Amino acid sequence: MIDSLAPDGPSADLHQLHHALRLQIGKPPDAWGADDLAAFVRDRRVRLLSLMHVGGDGWLKTLDFVPRDSEHLVDVLLGGERADGSSLFGDLGIPSGASDIMLRPRLSTAFLDPFSSEPSLALLCSHYNRHGAPLAESPDTLVRSAYRRLVTATGVELHALGEIEYFLGTRSGEASAYGTSERGYHASSPFVFGEALRRTALVRLAEMGVPVKYGHAEVGYVEAEAADGRAWEQHEIELWLRPLPEAADAVVLTQWVLRNLAQRAGMLCSFAPMARKGHAGSGLHFHFAPLKEQAYLPHTGADGGLAPEAQWLIGGLVTHGAAMMAFGNRDRDSFVRLSQAKEAPNAVTWGRYNRRALVRIPIIPVDQAGRQTSPGTVEFRLPDGSAHPHLLLAGIAQAFVDGHAMTDLDARLARTAVTAHGHAASENRLPLAFPEVADALAASRPMLEAGGVFTANLLDRVIALLRARD
Repeated sequence: MIDSLAPDGPSADLHQLHHALRLQIGKPPDAWGADDLAAFVRDRRVRLLSLMHVGGDGWLKTLDFVPRDSEHLVDVLLGGERADGSSLFGDLGIPSGASDIMLRPRLSTAFLDPFSSEPSLALLCSHYNRHGAPLAESPDTLVRSAYRRLVTATGVELHALGEIEYFLGTRSGEASAYGTSERGYHASSPFVFGEALRRTALVRLAEMGVPVKYGHAEVGYVEAEAADGRAWEQHEIELWLRPLPEAADAVVLTQWVLRNLAQRAGMLCSFAPMARKGHAGSGLHFHFAPLKEQAYLPHTGADGGLAPEAQWLIGGLVTHGAAMMAFGNRDRDSFVRLSQAKEAPNAVTWGRYNRRALVRIPIIPVDQAGRQTSPGTVEFRLPDGSAHPHLLLAGIAQAFVDGHAMTDLDARLARTAVTAHGHAASENRLPLAFPEVADALAASRPMLEAGGVFTANLLDRVIALLRARD
């Protein structure tokens, strides 16, 4: 039993607590139960419990508790709490009569909040309606439903990782800003001011259970000017491959960590598609790798042709990529990023190594003996930092299933293929206005509604909002 959660708290710092969560429980996260977490809270004298979840805007929301005793703590861990769905998902078409919803924690997601002033155990939650069924309008429900359908329909899993590009802004004179316009790629301290923050973010994410691949300074650097006294420096954190629902959670948690660290450092953190026109923008590229029997499948066969699973994914993306902009390119500056085309796609194409293509097949790292040291991936280069990752990955899962069912897949791939340095025909251009995105979404809605994943009410609402943004 928890006799008290006294404010004098633990002597161990938060870094030790992060490591202790897994070490003390002694089980993999998927095996954690409410009693395991309650024992951790008791032994480490954790004061707060935070239920975190993703809203219709794609940002993390938080509901905090100070558990009265062990029974109250276990009740919240198992049963969650009610919330107002209309305030969370109003723009996703939730009916007014269904606004009472439930938040229910997923125990395997527990982590120690590295930014809380009091030791706080945080958990990610799913959403349920008043009848106890998964809430149809919830982004979390959508990506999980789409993922289950993908596995059932195709016989493979699909894992993803996000490349999270972001700008850090600091006023001239507040840091040693040595950057040069468009020359920041892989720059090292002291020639970048955001290196320490980026490295701290990588460590915090690992401690929270978010798998990361690497981080580096990116190409974009914007010098301070009279209208904006801040210098803006671009960085990137690339995550590691996870099942689509977990990949979406990882993106949102990474953005949350970066915003918190920037605030504490007196900087601004921006994921906007453009820091300033004429300069490199921030994408949110996703890499995908199919998995079967616990092994990642190659995207290219021994004959040099695309493997079937890669064909399904690319076919789905070139067919429905414009519709995915409703979830992956939600800012007006999204169109500026695409139209100025600084290594950003502006047409519906796919190709090996081509950074201007909508879908790219990158090279695969190998050692001196030719052994692959990382899975091969298919990269979707259209989304940017305004994306809602849960809705976007749900849509891509549906597009993958649609590609699997296409009878004219070879012809679609042939029409949209480009060489490593080629450019697409102008008639294949991507939308450059919200009403055009609405038209593309309307054309792809049978694919999105298939299997009951996206509701008609949700798509009606999103299309109406896009058409109102002229």
